[in-house]
This record gives sequence, structure tokens and C-alpha cells, in this order.
Amino acid sequence: MSYFKSNLDTYRKAIQPSLVLVIALLAFGFILFLLDRDVFWPGYWAMIVFYTFFFFLGAFAGAKKGKVEVDELILAGRGMPLWLAMATMSATWIDGGYLNGTAEYTKSMGLAWVQAPWGYALSLIVGGLFFARKMRSYGYRTMLDPLEQKYGKKLTAILAIPALTGEIFWSAAILTALGTTFGTVMGLDFNTAIILSSIITIIYTILGGLWAVAITDFFQLIFIFVAMIIVVPYALPSSGGWEHTWAVYQQHKGLFSSFLPPLDGWKNPEWGWYYWQWWDSAFLLIFGGIAWQAYFQKVLASIDAKTAVRLSIIAGVVCFVAAIPPMILGMVADVTDWTAMGINAPDPPSLTLPFVFRYLTPPIIATLGLGAVAAAVMSSVDSSYLSASSMISWNIYRPLLKPNISDERLGQMIKRLISITGITATLLALKVKSVYQLWFFCSDFVYCILFPQLVCALFFKRANWYGSLAGLLLSFILRFGGGEPLLHLPILLPYPMIKDGAVLFPYKTFAMLAGMLGIIIVSILTQKYEPARPLVKMI
Repeated sequence: MSYFKSNLDTYRKAIQPSLVLVIALLAFGFILFLLDRDVFWPGYWAMIVFYTFFFFLGAFAGAKKGKVEVDELILAGRGMPLWLAMATMSATWIDGGYLNGTAEYTKSMGLAWVQAPWGYALSLIVGGLFFARKMRSYGYRTMLDPLEQKYGKKLTAILAIPALTGEIFWSAAILTALGTTFGTVMGLDFNTAIILSSIITIIYTILGGLWAVAITDFFQLIFIFVAMIIVVPYALPSSGGWEHTWAVYQQHKGLFSSFLPPLDGWKNPEWGWYYWQWWDSAFLLIFGGIAWQAYFQKVLASIDAKTAVRLSIIAGVVCFVAAIPPMILGMVADVTDWTAMGINAPDPPSLTLPFVFRYLTPPIIATLGLGAVAAAVMSSVDSSYLSASSMISWNIYRPLLKPNISDERLGQMIKRLISITGITATLLALKVKSVYQLWFFCSDFVYCILFPQLVCALFFKRANWYGSLAGLLLSFILRFGGGEPLLHLPILLPYPMIKDGAVLFPYKTFAMLAGMLGIIIVSILTQKYEPARPLVKMI
């Protein structure tokens, strides 16, 4: 009771905007009713409660801190304990694309191509073992700080482009997952669901910064696990129970029903050259999941270096466990006889998880599943919005345009950029078709271009500006010379193993390694003209 009394003013400050949100959502529901929209109303009322609760948590975190300084806004004052840091790290990685994309590819491609869950989980573990301790002990504010120290402000601004693009593409993929789920389960318009969720997340992220992100993430992570675990036993009977589902799924997918390809997969006619593409994708996910500001923001916000290492490893384990329910639901969708139910199978496959929620579970359980996806989306887009805004303000705007800017003005700029980043990602999400493809493409930029730059900045003492520029150009040319269907870019370089218009040669890993080698060789050759700059601790 004494705690409640001491925080009464804080509660009032958080309740006021929350009531405004409730009134707005109720008014929007009334408009939908007047328009006679086919909306699943119990789910809609549940979403009002759900969104209001998490919005209140974010607003409370902001009101509790009062005037938010820059370090509080983007790093929670470097005082985040292990349990909270682990929860927000896990919740950030377990996004809507993580749940929807896993179910989508389990059904359409087989477990062998469901690489992102375990790939990203391993990326957290590798990041914890080799990167977290050094980054935290040097006291950097963003992932780009060591690049700025080694390569200079201007080149770092260029290197920020793949980092920012990755964050925005990732946010768009996550919001798309939410839009498809809302549209299928609740009958709510795809665009409306995306815009509504994004606006709410933008506002509470602005109000409370990383503390708001972390506190909401903690409760969202709990909700995700509880909801997904409850959904599975309700959906499994539709495909004949677990044993029957697994047996039939193996028949449907054959060699692709296992996580790993056979050791001699390139000799197998079912795999062929796709074996090499599989390894290319695996390395991309494992190492391309490291050089993200959304990851390092939690690392740098942790209490100390030891906590930074531990939270990464624990979060990696949690992320892999969280992928199990959507994998099972993907198998259920593959085995279920949709025709016998008078329903067409999920088409496109990105609708797999929403279809399972709507047609294979009771309404209240479908609402829980919808809540899990919404929680996963909000727990990730808030981190992504804050991460992108932190990099733009700290590593581009401050050093290049306003080197003497005050903390107060910089904090205001970060808040403006959260809105801009959120709006950009939302607009992109409205144009997306496949959740998994965009989710996968997020790591592409980072892996091929940014990862070798970060590795050399941290671990190669002789890395310099010339080497960085050479590596950047090499990585860019070799990566995009292989084309990109998602961006409608044709194949420009004569890579081997081209089939059906796609390069199956592991050219992404080749581009990454060539870029890293370019940094090393050119840096060594140009030491006389550009001596390497040392890394400097910032705390």
C-alpha cells in the first residue's frame, strides 16, 4: 500500500494517456460497427484490454523516470539487471515474423528450411561469447561507436545505412505478420491493424525509452509463452494428434522434415545445389544476427560485462524454445485436411498461423493466439524503432551536424526520430507480401556489409579507413551482383550454380569473407598513409 501511495502521481500520469487510448479504440470499434464490418468482436474487446495494459506499462515507465536523459532513454542508465535484460532481449528476437514465419516455412518448405529460429538463437550465443564483453567493457552507446573510432565519422555514417535499413525492414516484416493475423482471425482490415499497432508502440516508446521497452517486453514475453503453449493442444486434434501429425508430416516433406541436410546433400537429387544455398543461409542467420543495434542496445544497457554475456546466452536458449510451438502448428496446418472442413488451405503460406488460430481452435483460444502475435510484434518493433533512432541521432546527426548539441536537445531528436522510423516501417509494411522473405532479408545487409566491418573494428588492430572502404565496396558489389528478387534486381555477376533464376552458390558468405579480407589486406598496405586508430573506452 505504501508503494502505491508513493507512486500515486506516477499512476495518474500513466492513466491519463491510457484512458485517451481506450476512448479512441472504443470510438474506432463503434465506427466499425456502424460500417457493419465482419469483425470478431470478443477478440476486438480483448485487444482493447491487451493494448491498453501494455501502453499503460510503457507510460508508467516514462512517468516513473520523469525527465528522461539520453543515457536513460537509449541505455536505461546502464542499470538493467540480468532478469530484465534477458527478458527484453528474448522478447525482441521473438517477434511476429519469428512466430508467423516459422509456421509458414514449416508448412510450405519443411523443417530443413526453418533456419531462422535456431540461426538467430545461435547468433545470440555467439554474440555473447565473443562480442558482448568487449562492447560493454568499452562503454559504447551504440553498435556504431567502435566503427566511428576506427574508420571515422563520415564512413561510419555510410556504414549506418545497412544497419538502419535492416532495422526498418525488420520492423516492416514484424508489422506484416500482425496485419495478416488480425485480418484472418478478427476480420480487421490489414492496413488498419498495422497502423493501429505501430502508433501505440511509437507513443509508449517515446514516453519511456528503453525502460518502457524492457518492462513491456517482460510481460509480453510471458504472455507469448503462455498463449502459444495453450494453443498447441487445441490445434493438434485437427491433424490426428502428435504421433499421427509427425508421421504424415515426414511423408509429406521427406528429407526436408529434418533440421539438417544430409552430409552428402550436394549428391542427393532432392537437394543438389540447394545444399550450398542452405549453408549460405545458415551462416547468414548465425553471424548476420549479431551486428544489430537492437541486440547491442541490451548488451550496452546491462549492469556490467558479465551480465551482458549471460543475458545473450540465456536469451539464445529461450528463443529456440519459443520456436517449438509455431513449428508444431505449422505441421498441423500441413497435415490437416482443410478440404474436408470446407476450407481452402492457407494461401499464401504466410497465413498459416492465422488460419490455425481461426479455424482449428475455439474463439477464446484464437484470441489468445492473436494476443501472442500482437505481443511478439510490439516487443520487437519498439526495440527496432528505438535502435534506429539511437544510431541516427548519436552516430550521424550529432557528430556530423550538431557536435555540441546538449543532452536535452539530443533526447528530443531521438524522440522525433522514433516517430519518423516508425512511420517509415509502417509504410513499407503495407507493401509486403511474404513475412519470412522480408524477415530473412533483414540479416542480409547486416551479414554481407556490416558484420565484417564490426569484426575488424573490434579484433583487427590495424584496420583503417582505406581498408574499411575497400571492404565495403567489395561486399556491396559481390552481394548485389548476385541479384535480389525481393528488390527485383537481376543477376549481374557470372556466379556458378544458377538455377531457376537464383544463384545457389553461397555468394553471400563469399561477399562477407571477401569484404573482411579486403579490410585486412588494404589496411595493412595503407598503414603508412593512414595509421590505424585505437579503440578508446568511453566510460
